[in-house]
Amino acid sequence: MGRKAIVTGGAGFIGSHLVDLLVDQGWELLVVDDLSSGRLEHIAAARRRGKVATLIEDVRAPELADAAVHFGPEIVFHLAAQSKVRPSGEDPLKDASINVLGTVNVLLAAVRAQARKVVFASSGGAIYGDGARLPATERTAKHPGSPYGITKKIVEDYFRWFREAHGLDYALLAMANIFGPRQDPGLEGGVTAIFAKAMLEGRRPTIFGDGSQTRDYVYVGDTVDAYLRAADAGHGVLLNIGSGRETSVLELYEILARITGFPMRPEFVDPKPGDIARSVIDAGRAKSVLGWQAWTPLEEGLRRTVEWYRAGTRG
Repeated sequence: MGRKAIVTGGAGFIGSHLVDLLVDQGWELLVVDDLSSGRLEHIAAARRRGKVATLIEDVRAPELADAAVHFGPEIVFHLAAQSKVRPSGEDPLKDASINVLGTVNVLLAAVRAQARKVVFASSGGAIYGDGARLPATERTAKHPGSPYGITKKIVEDYFRWFREAHGLDYALLAMANIFGPRQDPGLEGGVTAIFAKAMLEGRRPTIFGDGSQTRDYVYVGDTVDAYLRAADAGHGVLLNIGSGRETSVLELYEILARITGFPMRPEFVDPKPGDIARSVIDAGRAKSVLGWQAWTPLEEGLRRTVEWYRAGTRG
């Protein structure tokens, strides 16, 4: 009998790549997505070649538990979230509703459905906050600087409680800055998508600040490999999923300009309020627990991303 999993946010950027990987591994899936940012075309190919059912629903919906019980998953991969930092500050109530209450609803559904484990998308960029000693490890003190980061920190205690009270196993994957095909250039955080699309269209990209701010970039294909591994390894743990390498925004721009043949310099404008100056995480525990590391070199991942945008692919 094949393995069964629910993937919340499965029509989104990272979630759809996870759906592809799981289908290729023979899993039967139920994708739960309200399509606020996800697109069904992202999982169209997976639905043609594998067993993929869809539930167009918000993760806060009370109907989620009945759907989970009916489907009977072994694993729940919970990636659905309000994932934008600035809007979380503008409307922290909505952010908390989706990211805290939605997560609790997913955990309750997993318990009712007798799932074995929940693998959760946390944020290595948001939970540790600015000023953390870098590279941040899982033992680094968490001082999130946004409501979004706060929600990711808060739910860790819910996962612990559900494990103690109900025996529901979990793994929390604190992801760095993920990039790759299908990333929406209109969404916050997708600087590689924004730069690549602008360059391919002959538009001069904008850099906020002087471009010295750094991030830890990880290719999406490597990221979903960590989710697959976490289905069977890592029990009640938080694991950083990053490359351990800092790359400045200006360096990222220069690599993409070289790949695309873009000749112009960027336009520099004032920095965004609250933008973290440096962010990089240590993924040593993920290597030890999951046997995982960021396999794809940054430039190779960027080349794959540019080719996807150049082809105008939607799926």
